[in-house]
Amino acid sequence: MTDLPPDLPRLRTLETWLALALADVRRAIAAVEQREAERQRGIEARPAPPDWLLEVGLNRGSPPVQVHVGGCWNAGKRSRGISRDEALRALADGVKACGACRPDTGLGYLEG
Repeated sequence: MTDLPPDLPRLRTLETWLALALADVRRAIAAVEQREAERQRGIEARPAPPDWLLEVGLNRGSPPVQVHVGGCWNAGKRSRGISRDEALRALADGVKACGACRPDTGLGYLEG
């Protein structure tokens, strides 16, 4: 056992300090639990990624650069979700298919 003071006043002081320290720990635990619950709710509420992405050029008026499968690691920040029909139309219009995720294969698009 630890060495505790022998007199009542110091034992009461120690008891008070331990109660305050325990309250601090419990508040910290509650804050971490709340952050974790909020993070989990955010994950559950996150919308599903789009099935197909269209990556656009640097300038506002520049043509699209590539078509990607939704969630492709190679899709740039200037990508937006598109429908299957829009992805097929983009490929038919000559927009390049991403070489990493191969959306043309997923879409069943045969060049020609």
